[in-house]
Amino acid sequence: MDKQRKTNKFTIKMQKKLVVLFLFILLAFVGLSYRLFIITRDNGEQYKKQVLSQQRYDSTTLPYKRGSILDANGSILASSEKVYNVILDSVAISEKEEYLEPTLSALQSQLGIETGSIRSYIEANKKTSRYYVLAKRLEYEQIEGFQELQNEEGSLIKGIWFEEEYKRTYPGGSLACDVIGFTTSDNVGSYGLEEYYNDVLSGTSGREYGYLNDDSNLERTTIPAEDGNTIVTTIDANIQSIVEKYLKKFDEEYKNNAHEGNGSNNTGCIIMDVNSGEVLAMASYPVYDLNDTRNTDALIGMPLLDATGKKTGEYINEENVGTLSEDPDVLYQNLNALWKNFCINDTYEPGSVSKPFTVAAGIESGSITGNESYNCEGMLHVGEHDIKCHNRYGDGYLTVTEGVERSCNVNMMYIAMATGKETFLKFQHNFNLGLKTNIDLAGEARTASLVYNVNTMGPTDLATNSFGQGYNATMIQMMAGFCSLINGGYYYEPHVVSKIVSPSGATVQNIEPRLLKQTISEATSAKIRDMCKQVVIGENGTGKTARPAGYIIGGKTGTAETLPRGNHEYVVSFMGYAPADDPQIAIYVVVDRPNVPGYIMDDAKFATRIVRSILTEVLPYKGIFMTEELSDKEREELEALQIEIMTAPASTKTGNEEEETEGEEQKTEGESTGESGEDETTGEGEEAPREEVWKKFPIDPATGYAIDPETGEYVDPVTGVSMGGSYEGGISSEPESTSKPEGE
Repeated sequence: MDKQRKTNKFTIKMQKKLVVLFLFILLAFVGLSYRLFIITRDNGEQYKKQVLSQQRYDSTTLPYKRGSILDANGSILASSEKVYNVILDSVAISEKEEYLEPTLSALQSQLGIETGSIRSYIEANKKTSRYYVLAKRLEYEQIEGFQELQNEEGSLIKGIWFEEEYKRTYPGGSLACDVIGFTTSDNVGSYGLEEYYNDVLSGTSGREYGYLNDDSNLERTTIPAEDGNTIVTTIDANIQSIVEKYLKKFDEEYKNNAHEGNGSNNTGCIIMDVNSGEVLAMASYPVYDLNDTRNTDALIGMPLLDATGKKTGEYINEENVGTLSEDPDVLYQNLNALWKNFCINDTYEPGSVSKPFTVAAGIESGSITGNESYNCEGMLHVGEHDIKCHNRYGDGYLTVTEGVERSCNVNMMYIAMATGKETFLKFQHNFNLGLKTNIDLAGEARTASLVYNVNTMGPTDLATNSFGQGYNATMIQMMAGFCSLINGGYYYEPHVVSKIVSPSGATVQNIEPRLLKQTISEATSAKIRDMCKQVVIGENGTGKTARPAGYIIGGKTGTAETLPRGNHEYVVSFMGYAPADDPQIAIYVVVDRPNVPGYIMDDAKFATRIVRSILTEVLPYKGIFMTEELSDKEREELEALQIEIMTAPASTKTGNEEEETEGEEQKTEGESTGESGEDETTGEGEEAPREEVWKKFPIDPATGYAIDPETGEYVDPVTGVSMGGSYEGGISSEPESTSKPEGE
């Protein structure tokens, strides 16, 4: 009984102690909770940053590798290389005092990082910071020595690790810069292929998670990154290099000539496979280095733009280029002008390269047969307008073929009248003028508002449209339509990418040529080829200087005066194909306001000479064999080319050269208010040619041009073509704009 009583007393006593202990623990818990509340309230943000810092250290993003861009032969145009960011873990380096000096010494000796500020940072953040970037985007060769020291047995180098990422590189520098585009610092494509195929080239980032297991050891789970796909382009880097070489050569010959600045405002070239729409080369001048896109030295020579993108009338030079960065808007506008692709973004009046389109519309619609002749008296009266031909003295009766050969404006106006505006506009639409080609490049311009429709086109508009003035187009629009003119009428959608390849090398997608429509019949196409061939080989052909030695090609020259009319500033061009009898490639060169005096700017030879130089190298490279016997002069030229490629500078004067001159300036007087007062004249060409009075004009020794004694105008002494300037004034003014802007 006594023993049981003692046991009960002991139990009651223990119960009291347990209650006291429980109350003590409860009070302690309340106190700790209160303390945590105070810490969270007063220092929560500080601890939150510390936790996030630790999480970033333990949970790492694994970058993907952006897909490469290859040329048609597999050469790398753009690729991504692994680089390393140097990361400082202040907590780890501060665990022992003996870690600090060896680590700082290695940073300075191996990586060249100044350590004074780092020492101060570690001291201020030794308990909080685990992620601090010391250097960015170092290559492996730069960090290799540091890693060797860090991995040595017994090394005291602690608290430094390397974060991987990828840097976009362009082995060709400025090669095909307008086509390729570039990426921003966050790996997003801008301009060109980089932007258009951004989703294809981009991959998916991976993740590495760190966590503590049951034994408090750090373990990691990795979700690997998925790299982007590679795109294979139709661009041939060798052809592209040839094109860019001669665009640069042109600039070097004509820069700072008539005025300060580049050899032209823009010079562009496209080479395309006529039977597939594949772009083999696309380039414009000036260019920029894709590895250094914001280097303002590339802007020197370009027209200076203001903050709204309008021209100031000045040119960027070594003195004012440094001031561009003072206004971010001004800098952006000028860099954007450099980065955009002239071949697809800028619009302009194409001029006489559009004449084969006019003829094709007339023949295909049945409006003409192509065998007609029209009398050119130097002008044609349309409504209240006297619209002049480029030969103001008249060519007399010309067949349609001769009209194309000599680039006769009057001939084309008669054809357009016979065709009618409804049919004329229908064929413009068929050739995709006014519509985007949907080429797979970012930045193609819309031109729907820059062409006429049935309700807005008047008789004068129809007349001027027939020879390529009054409406705007882009180079790629004209090129794609022209290929259909000479390949049998088959319009292919132009494209730059032929294949998409996975990171493992498997083909994801083959991008086949896309035939959209047939613009004209094969019979009409054959007639157009014959006419364009005469432009190059005909006695009076305006494109003789485009023919490369040993080859017969076809094509069409073009000039168009820019707005405002009468400024004597021209866009000159040549659009051609080779070989003439079996077209395989087409080439289009546009020179936007060559840097020469106004009285000789109206000269397509600025474009044809570039074409000749390019084709002289491209045709043999493409395996297209010569069809013509070489003259002694041509043989000497080709031998000189093998030694030093085309080193002789081209002359800006025509003088009494045997080369023919394109000068398709048209002049009108008055305003458009009515229909043509002229009747269409057809015949069999039985009348004798008009007297070539210009051959009796005196020659200006300073320019080599003939001078019309009545007007003082400069005239080509061989063809009678007005050169757009005068010896003593007397220049007729151009008509008012047809309300179509010159182009962005």
